[in-house]
Amino acid sequence: MVEVLERESEPATSGVASHISINNLSHWFETPTGALQVLDDVNLDIAPGEFVALLGPSGCGKSTLLRLAAGLEPATAGTLTQDGRPITEPDPSRIVVFQDPTLFPWRTVRDNVALGLEAQGILKQEGARVDAALKKVGLQDFAQVYPHQLSGGMAQRAALARALVNNPKLLILDEPLGKLDSLTRLEMQSELVALWRKNGFSALLVTHDIEEALFLAQRVVIFSPRPARIVAEFKVDRPYPRHRGDNVIADLRHEILNCMGLGTSW
Repeated sequence: MVEVLERESEPATSGVASHISINNLSHWFETPTGALQVLDDVNLDIAPGEFVALLGPSGCGKSTLLRLAAGLEPATAGTLTQDGRPITEPDPSRIVVFQDPTLFPWRTVRDNVALGLEAQGILKQEGARVDAALKKVGLQDFAQVYPHQLSGGMAQRAALARALVNNPKLLILDEPLGKLDSLTRLEMQSELVALWRKNGFSALLVTHDIEEALFLAQRVVIFSPRPARIVAEFKVDRPYPRHRGDNVIADLRHEILNCMGLGTSW
């Protein structure tokens, strides 16, 4: 395994971030032609408040790893723990933000953001958290509009607010900016970093964009083709906010491309 640089510039967690430990994790799917292995002996430790990005070929198993970390399904073999406790089911302290905002079109932005508190039966007494979450993502003036009235970036901000209202200790990001136009995506990257630094949660991101991984994360983990194995880790020793023209970032990008077999193209 490759390790590059040392980690620094972590946000203050103040007890609001989880320690995630993934040990000897392997996973198979049952298919009509037999078992299909998607993860192979994955070991990954995410420190409280750390931002980790996962890179690898399409279909290698990265999103499956996120689903297991969220507790959406059980692992075939190995263990996943949150602060020392087994992850066996979904929990409000672990929230997933997907590529599609998945907002309910018949509910206002505020009502969409309130879903988590409503499901927990605490919306009446904790309603102020909804307004605070909308303010964090700059949507306080759009609380009463409907999803079809939002731009793509605003809809994704609403999805982030829906996650943040639960005060997550782990934010799980499955290509959350993948469908945005390039300028909106750059803007949202900066906003996501700002939210992470301000709130102090741990973050686990899947992306296919190397620059995005290096701009956001403190550590970039590289996976092999399916079944996914960790083949390298790169620690990004740059302060926030980061600059895209940073020579260290550019050098890391080239090293990651080399690691993924694409170095001769750049």
